[in-house]
Amino acid sequence: MKSVFFSRFFILLPWVLIVIIMIDVDTKRTIRAPGAARTGRAQRAARTGAPGGPGAQNQSALPVIYAITPTYTRPVQKAELTRLAHAFRQVPRFHWILVEDSTTRTDMVTRFLARCGVPYTHLHVFTPRRFKRTGMPRATEQRNAALAWLRQRRGRRDPGVVFFADDDNTYSLELFEEVTADVPTPCPATVSP
Repeated sequence: MKSVFFSRFFILLPWVLIVIIMIDVDTKRTIRAPGAARTGRAQRAARTGAPGGPGAQNQSALPVIYAITPTYTRPVQKAELTRLAHAFRQVPRFHWILVEDSTTRTDMVTRFLARCGVPYTHLHVFTPRRFKRTGMPRATEQRNAALAWLRQRRGRRDPGVVFFADDDNTYSLELFEEVTADVPTPCPATVSP
């Protein structure tokens, strides 16, 4: 009995060790990106435009990111919005357009937005029952209301990025850097003939 146990143990041991080593090597691997030598504080200052960061004077040249988030009342709504607010708070030149699927603005969302620390606009549009069927697109009324709000308040020449951010998703800060990287900004100085 002992010999069967030991033979199986010694057959499996090398494979277990190989798997452990592979997992350990994979989790210790770091991806070095340009600017990765900066400290965490310098990276945070560069992202948020805090004074002293290398990109602090250049933040005004970035376009404004408008995140349109449709939401509806449910038990996990505050948790979902809190997660989004923590990510959005770190993005420079950001405006959050939150549109509730209700006949009025709810107290919970109103209080939450007032304390979240993100520039925001709070709208509400009720979705009629006939549009809440299976197979129908969801939150189109809320997205359209947010786009109408943007068209009324922003000029055609104002640089900006519109981003549809569902409240049940998680977003990386690198996404916002990529979104604003290719947006043309007005030239600060022009040469006239």
